[in-house]
Amino acid sequence: MSDSEQALPVPDEASATAPSGPVSSLAAAVELARAAAVDVAGDPTAVGEHRGTSTETVVSDLPDVPAEALGQLLTHHFAASLPGYVGWTWAVTLAGAPGGEPTLDEVVLLPGDEALLAPEWVPWQERLRPGDLSVGDVLPSTEDDDRLVPAYLVDDDAADDPAARAVATEIGLGRERVLSPRGRSQAVARWLTGDFGPDSPMARQAPGRCGTCGFFLPLAGVLRQSIGACSNAYAPADGRVVPVEYGCGAHSQATLVDSGGAPAEVVHTARYDTADFDVI
Repeated sequence: MSDSEQALPVPDEASATAPSGPVSSLAAAVELARAAAVDVAGDPTAVGEHRGTSTETVVSDLPDVPAEALGQLLTHHFAASLPGYVGWTWAVTLAGAPGGEPTLDEVVLLPGDEALLAPEWVPWQERLRPGDLSVGDVLPSTEDDDRLVPAYLVDDDAADDPAARAVATEIGLGRERVLSPRGRSQAVARWLTGDFGPDSPMARQAPGRCGTCGFFLPLAGVLRQSIGACSNAYAPADGRVVPVEYGCGAHSQATLVDSGGAPAEVVHTARYDTADFDVI
């Protein structure tokens, strides 16, 4: 067996001399190796100059058969002249049985130190970025998405039981999966550091915080004390998720009081027009 299926080192010019001993016949079969590379490439011009040879290790899978009895392996290297394969080489491995003629083992293209390589493959769920989803796209969630957990907690295989799935639907209010603690923490972290977070320029200049605003709609569940939605049509965050620490100039309790020529002062209190009704 041969380990030549792995990336082979490309020899330098000094190693192009033919080895002596049992592999000498393999080293002399340069034209046989070139013909094999040309046959795979489909174009004689795609196979360039001969760049030397490298000896492969022969390994026996049978305990009673020594590796020496299997023969020798030698790889010939040729420059690749294919468009887009700068720095690659054709690696043609020849096999030589004891007392036999050289035969072809395999032909592969191998990258060198200066070869152009494709970027490392990244799974699609790791390549996605916010905003990538467009109209008509479908984004399936994986079974191992750590942002989601079943709507019920069990230690067995009840998820495959139709009756158990019905319970999950009931507890999850129509959802089989709900946000996990990790999913919630990730969402809150995004909202706190986004454009509507407590450290945004708008929030730093606001007369009050969303948590004390009448237009603030708290979320249900464990996030009720920290996250909600804005319902003020005139606020920049209308219809958006905002932390209770966020704020803007459209706070429901903010009024301007004329201070006699000086800049108007913001007062955090409500004012009511009592002209049309009596106060008792």
